[in-house]
Amino acid sequence: MATAGKGDRRLREERLGFRLDQPTKALIERAARLERRKLTDFCMTALTDAARRTIAEHETLVLSDRDRAVFFDALVHPPAPSERLRRAFAERKRRIVP
Repeated sequence: MATAGKGDRRLREERLGFRLDQPTKALIERAARLERRKLTDFCMTALTDAARRTIAEHETLVLSDRDRAVFFDALVHPPAPSERLRRAFAERKRRIVP
C-alpha cells in the first residue's frame, strides 16, 4: 500500500529491509523517541542524510592551495598542443564528417 508522510507528497512504494542486532535497534529507537519521531521517519531521514553526504563526498574535488593554483594556471595559460595531440585531432577530423 502506497502512503505519503504529512509533508512528503511522494508515494512510498519501495521497501528496504535489513536485520540488525538488539542493541543497535534499541539505540535507534531511543534516538527516534528523543526526537519525538516515528521510527520509520527517523530511519528514512538518517539514511537519506547519510546517502547525500556520501554522494557529495565522492562528487566533490577538494584541492590544496597549491593544486588550485596549478589548475587555474593551466586553464589560463594552457600548454601548446603536442605533436601527438595535433595528430589525434587531425585523425578525428578525418574520421568525423559533419
